[in-house]
Amino acid sequence: MKYLKTCWICVVSISLFLLFWGGHVLKSDVPSFLPNIGLRGYVKINPDGRNQFLEMRCSACALVSSSGQMLGAGIGGEIDSTACVFRMNMAPTRGYEKDVGNRTTVRVVSHTSVPLLLRDQNYLLRSSLGTTYVFWGPERHMRQDGKGRVFNILLKIAREYTGVGIYAVTKERIQYCDQVFENQTGKNRMKTGSFLSTGFFTMILAMDMCESIHVYGMVDKNYCSRASNSVVPYHYFERRHVGECRTYRYHEHVRHGGHRFITEKAIYAQWAMRHRITFKHPSWSLAKD
Repeated sequence: MKYLKTCWICVVSISLFLLFWGGHVLKSDVPSFLPNIGLRGYVKINPDGRNQFLEMRCSACALVSSSGQMLGAGIGGEIDSTACVFRMNMAPTRGYEKDVGNRTTVRVVSHTSVPLLLRDQNYLLRSSLGTTYVFWGPERHMRQDGKGRVFNILLKIAREYTGVGIYAVTKERIQYCDQVFENQTGKNRMKTGSFLSTGFFTMILAMDMCESIHVYGMVDKNYCSRASNSVVPYHYFERRHVGECRTYRYHEHVRHGGHRFITEKAIYAQWAMRHRITFKHPSWSLAKD
């Protein structure tokens, strides 16, 4: 009897160990050899060369998609009432306040959008006090030895707009994001001939900063299959009408230079099962496949 009791205790102990170990593995987005350095993955672009990492935490965040799904949503007030508001690239608020709100706490910008930023700097930078800009790009453009073309432009902007917080995603953080993609999909991002989207980097940053995230205007991975005749534009602010689903399908299958938007949305659904992430306008069903 004593022997059976001892065996039972051993079985229970092993089961509990496996349960907790399994939970740890489930929550791990990347292998342990690549540490999650969080906000130390975002360094301020300082004209004086000082290393200064992003220090910002938010209880609740609104991540506003640039999708045409935002047109007619009428949720600008709801978005503006959130503690922190994330926007991407050059998505404007002026003229769209009723649908997308007016406040911008963080704007995540691709290296490819920097020329557009310079073109609209009077609107985006001169009126951006209180907004933090986070730029991402490959090392060849963001290197800090004088040969990084985009970094040099951002350094010049930082000198001119001293009241605007301008940060760069570090090389290590970009490598981390690549590893997250591979860990979630089983595919090497570079070997697939694709680039991570600004949305992907924004989601990672939001998870680093926010206790909870409300994503607005982003469709799920199956939306374009369900709504095969959708005429929703890719961006809510572009006059030239480019279909959202048409763009997603093209990028998902192009051999080189595309974003895997649909695959990324499948990853976001996985994250939402473990983090406090909700999707609105449209809402997502997060039942396990």
